[in-house]
Amino acid sequence: MPRPTRTTAAPPAPPATAARTATRPVRRARAALAAPFAPRALAALLHALVAPVLALPGAVLVLVGLGVGAVLSWTALGPWLLALTVRGALALGDLQRALAGRLSGEPVEAAGRRSAPGVFGWRRALLGDPAGWRAVAAALLAPFTALPPLLAVTLGYVYGVLALAHPVLRHWNYFTVHDRDGTVRHVGLLIHGVEFDSWPRWTAVVAAGALLVLLAPRLVRWAGAPHRLLLRALLGPSAADARIRTLEETRAHAVEDAAATLRRIERDLHDGTQARLVGLGMQLTLIRELLTRDADRDRLLATVTHAQDNATRAIADLRHLVRGIHPPALDEGLETALATLAADAPLPVALRARISHRPSPALESLAYFCAAELLANAVKHSGAAEAAVEVRGDDRALRLSVRDDGRGGAVIGAGSGLTGLLGRIRTVDGTLTCDSPPGGPTVAVVHLPYPTAYEAHPAG
Repeated sequence: MPRPTRTTAAPPAPPATAARTATRPVRRARAALAAPFAPRALAALLHALVAPVLALPGAVLVLVGLGVGAVLSWTALGPWLLALTVRGALALGDLQRALAGRLSGEPVEAAGRRSAPGVFGWRRALLGDPAGWRAVAAALLAPFTALPPLLAVTLGYVYGVLALAHPVLRHWNYFTVHDRDGTVRHVGLLIHGVEFDSWPRWTAVVAAGALLVLLAPRLVRWAGAPHRLLLRALLGPSAADARIRTLEETRAHAVEDAAATLRRIERDLHDGTQARLVGLGMQLTLIRELLTRDADRDRLLATVTHAQDNATRAIADLRHLVRGIHPPALDEGLETALATLAADAPLPVALRARISHRPSPALESLAYFCAAELLANAVKHSGAAEAAVEVRGDDRALRLSVRDDGRGGAVIGAGSGLTGLLGRIRTVDGTLTCDSPPGGPTVAVVHLPYPTAYEAHPAG
């Protein structure tokens, strides 16, 4: 039987949080109005304009090179021409990848390439390299995926701006209509016999233009999705190469993380617990000397009290160290451990948990430390007033979501703690996504799949 959902109600929001919540619609409205001309939208616009300029001539050159190379393949010149064509497709792919990474904000990793010494080895490596022939396929298919974003730019930006400025442009941009009674009129816009030059009809044109301009960034992004998918599929690393690279990175990160953990434990023991225990031994020696010399009672009592404080602090340090390695609350399950974490947090945290199948202890520990790290980031960097943690688990995966109402702007890979967290998650083939627009809220989602050999068992 799955456990019922546990909900911890957060206390009422302070006045500062209420004021911030009240101003969110205004900020969102301003952001929506400025979105068509934001730097990111203009970069996507430039990418949509430049991509066809590269794709169309590149496809023609690659197609001509393949055709001439195939015709001359029975001669010694044919293989060299084919190799040069493949090399040109690779160079074109590098330029397209760089352009996509700079302007669309979605960089495409380079695929692994073969190399061999010597001129003939260079030719043999190019003709036998799967990455080169995938670049050839990308060059031939790119024109078909690069044109839709250009059409979206024409519809959203060009026609949108023209429709938005229709009340002004209709005085210069018009065509002449001769009526049956001999009169001549200037008509700026005529659709299926309906003129849109008079009030209030032209307001419909202005409204349609404003809507097109506001939707232009999304139209360009949606239309460019096939092109970005093509670049990732054919110019990026293959599934096997990506898997090998991921395993290499996660193995290196696991080794570094283990070494860092050992260094931290050694430092904590040396600087904290060991120093307190040494001080405790010295104080016990002093107590023995005082007892043998029959010293005054107050001095003896002060020394005993000091020794007792050192012993208490040493025990607390050891407990804190053990809790950092494996929290004892995890023995009762992930829900109990997260409830303890939420109760100890310095800001109100609402917890919702529903785990039908308890994961392995390793995944429970990883999920706990992910939640602890994300809550710590919310406290230190976002200025959040409250947070919410949601964890769901079935027989396939565990999903952890941490949401805060802070200032937003968190980015994975920008030198923040999210980069190290992603490295830990990838050791178990997990994923981390972070949606953190400026002004908040920030929502970080951790997805941890269960190992295929793991037999899930009901929680409890």
